[in-house]
Amino acid sequence: MDIRVLRPSDIPHVQQTNITNLPENYFLKYYLYHAMSWPQLSYVAVDISSPPKTPYDPPKIVGYVLAKMEEEPADGVQHGHITSLSVMRTHRRLGLAEKLMRQSARAMYESFGANYISLHVRVSNKAALALYRDTLGFHVIGTEDKYYADGEDAFSMRMDLDYFRDEDDSSDDEEEEQDTVGKDEGAEVGSAGKAGEDGVATIRKKEKKKKVKVGRGLGVGELVERNESTVGA
Repeated sequence: MDIRVLRPSDIPHVQQTNITNLPENYFLKYYLYHAMSWPQLSYVAVDISSPPKTPYDPPKIVGYVLAKMEEEPADGVQHGHITSLSVMRTHRRLGLAEKLMRQSARAMYESFGANYISLHVRVSNKAALALYRDTLGFHVIGTEDKYYADGEDAFSMRMDLDYFRDEDDSSDDEEEEQDTVGKDEGAEVGSAGKAGEDGVATIRKKEKKKKVKVGRGLGVGELVERNESTVGA
């Protein structure tokens, strides 16, 4: 199974998945509006267990999430919105809906700095409620009367994205700790700590200096002179 960004060429197949599974349907241009305005946020799940026989065969799209950023948020807080989410019945209970949602959520945070995600769900849709509330961590913030065309009410739900920020902070702390590993507080600085010819920085240990005799100090000079004086005698 491959989860990737929605491409414009995927839209007819996404629309077919939507029509098959959901009562809320959209025109093609509405999908295109999402794909062109926020290309980072919408994803599809593609079944790659049976590769296309020719380059012209369409991908087997079995799920999608259609998402956007709120252009003029009423609360003035930057946030994303899930327009539609669906997975084909033949591919449910594989965790695809959760993976699609989490991928879109991370993209909202990383690409647009979203603080939270909002969505609407039918009050009678128990399966979707379980996914949003129990698996993903959304919570209900209100009910909108007769939100859907058939007159059914919708729960307005929201999920904060603070945990992404916490993950980033934790990663920064770990990197700082790794930077300090192997550093000796008593290590020499300056030329002693510079990289050698092999590009690897070394720490020179201080060694106790000893005085040693060299040259004439060892009596070598006298020995040579003495040997030369005996040549030809």
